[in-house]
Amino acid sequence: MEQTHATKQGLLDAGIAMLLKHSYHNLGLQALLEQTGTPKGSFYHHFRDKEDFALQVIDEYMKHVHAGLDACLGDETRPPLARVRRFFEQTRQSYRREGYLGCLLGGLGQELSGVSEVFRRKVEQCFSEIARRIAGTLEEARKKGDLPGDSDPRQLASVLVDCWEGAALRSRLKGSPAPLGAMLDFYFRAAAGR
Repeated sequence: MEQTHATKQGLLDAGIAMLLKHSYHNLGLQALLEQTGTPKGSFYHHFRDKEDFALQVIDEYMKHVHAGLDACLGDETRPPLARVRRFFEQTRQSYRREGYLGCLLGGLGQELSGVSEVFRRKVEQCFSEIARRIAGTLEEARKKGDLPGDSDPRQLASVLVDCWEGAALRSRLKGSPAPLGAMLDFYFRAAAGR
């Protein structure tokens, strides 16, 4: 049973990196199987097909996102806005390690949302969940006076996620962190009314 779990986990981990690098349509299952040393039958033991595999890769990716959110947003030694910014700064560092390939959700969303309602709903659900969690911390910031009293934390969180995704795309195109840093600087100055 442990070997079966390890095989599935290895496929999911490789899938994150390969989907970031090659996209969904260019991900060859044979290349995935070769890279992970997995027999074809083992793949189909864990996944119905390529779509099921990619959807489970998104779930695995979201585990990492939630772990990052837990670590950053839960750090009450920092002010709320600093916690939110820290999450995005740490995400920017992971993009650097990956060669600025951007966000898996953004990449798959751009590639598949026009052709697959299943992927469009899944990616939108993930972005909404990220924004929901950030909104809770932005509400703390509003209550502490770090955001204007009439701010709508849910709207601010949604705009932040949208801006981040646009900056992640520009970062990928430029192979540089500059768009990510510029977006964060602008957003946090504007949100705080400075």
